[in-house]
Amino acid sequence: MTYLVVGGSSGIGKAVVERLLADGHAVTVWARREKPSYESGDPEYAQVDVTEDLPDDLPVPDALDGVFYAPGNIQLAPFRGLKAEAFAHDYNVNVLGAVRVLQAVLPRIADGHGASVVLVSTVAATTGMNFHTSIAAAKAGVEGLARSLAAELAPKNVRVNVIAPSLTDTPLAAKLLDNDKKRERSAERHPLKRVGTVDDMAEAVTYLLTPRSGWVTAQVLGVDGGMSRISGL
Repeated sequence: MTYLVVGGSSGIGKAVVERLLADGHAVTVWARREKPSYESGDPEYAQVDVTEDLPDDLPVPDALDGVFYAPGNIQLAPFRGLKAEAFAHDYNVNVLGAVRVLQAVLPRIADGHGASVVLVSTVAATTGMNFHTSIAAAKAGVEGLARSLAAELAPKNVRVNVIAPSLTDTPLAAKLLDNDKKRERSAERHPLKRVGTVDDMAEAVTYLLTPRSGWVTAQVLGVDGGMSRISGL
């Protein structure tokens, strides 16, 4: 099968690329950074900034079985100190970036046999957390986009789902986990007493992206160690 992974140069996106390649799928990657090395194969690769209009010459397979949009950011700050530009930036990366990509490739998404789109939200979109106003607002937009798009594409048998992680050990979260004390405190906040890994997320994404989840659409899958559903531990 053939997949496009956007933001596949590091973190969760790279882990998904590795998993798909290892499973024998053809993968095209769009990412802002230079091409990294991959252990599982050599995907087609293009550098692109999804916060701007996309160039017309990006490599896109003739028929796509799925798209995973991974770009995101972590901008945590008190609400009173955030300017409107911060909210606009988060919305551009998380929502408008996904819109640009999906509008560009939708004609190539194979319909009729269960093609899939997977986006990324956050546990903070539905669980109130201090200092998350900007990213929570943007990711709530991602969830709304996914559900509406799932309804629109369901007649074509194209599925749209979302994963909603809690804190995951990626380069993006490095400042939140850069010493043992921070890591221990973060682990203790989760009912399962650890932070997420890229393998946790890649397992969830590949489930939603592939035919294994063929009767699943318009869902937000919490991959959060129980954070969104279990309290008081």
